[in-house]
Amino acid sequence: MEITRLRRPEAMIFDMDGTLFKTETLLIPVYHRLFDQLREEKLYTGETPPEDRILGGLGMLLDDIWKRVLPDHDITVHRRADELLLEYELIGLKDYDTELYPQVAETLKRLKERGVRLFVASNGLEHYVKEVANTHGISSLFEGIYSAGEHQTSSKVDLVKLLLDAHDINRAWMIGDRSSDVEAGKENGQTVIGCAYAGYGHGRELDGADKLISSFAELVTLYDRAADFSEEKER
Repeated sequence: MEITRLRRPEAMIFDMDGTLFKTETLLIPVYHRLFDQLREEKLYTGETPPEDRILGGLGMLLDDIWKRVLPDHDITVHRRADELLLEYELIGLKDYDTELYPQVAETLKRLKERGVRLFVASNGLEHYVKEVANTHGISSLFEGIYSAGEHQTSSKVDLVKLLLDAHDINRAWMIGDRSSDVEAGKENGQTVIGCAYAGYGHGRELDGADKLISSFAELVTLYDRAADFSEEKER
């Protein structure tokens, strides 16, 4: 997949779910609690939809997730599901034993020590995305934490463009596990590093990525081996 040597970035932009955060450690118990509440409110009847519906939708905008999980219910139910999801996720971050992927915090620190500017770009809700970072002690490592919920963007392409423009970034690596991350990087002219360790997507989810990694810690080696842009210009 890697045809030419990667160019060293000035910034790295990370997806949250399935990239930094092991989402199922929070989402699975929250998902079942949410449907218990929808049944109690008589907004939903029957069994809770299979867990793979919500896990397979990670990386999508919430509107699209609920169309996938609750295709036969109207926007009133979808909006109530939004409210419950955020409420239970914020509670769950305090009550449940949630996890980042191995070596995430350590790797971010090492990249920051090398002078890399670090950002998050997520299609999730603002308070959820920021609270995941706060709960796991990595919030201070990021120059900016961007979410579709805060900026009301209609796609991750738009969210990443907003981030790049706001921080005057020309060379970045977009790092994520879904096709939306690949699209966001490529449509904005950036290098894409695909995270193949989460497994939420399908087989061709990361087609088009410049490089795949099987563990988060590989990013340091990739960065150290990447061609320095200033050195290339001098040649």
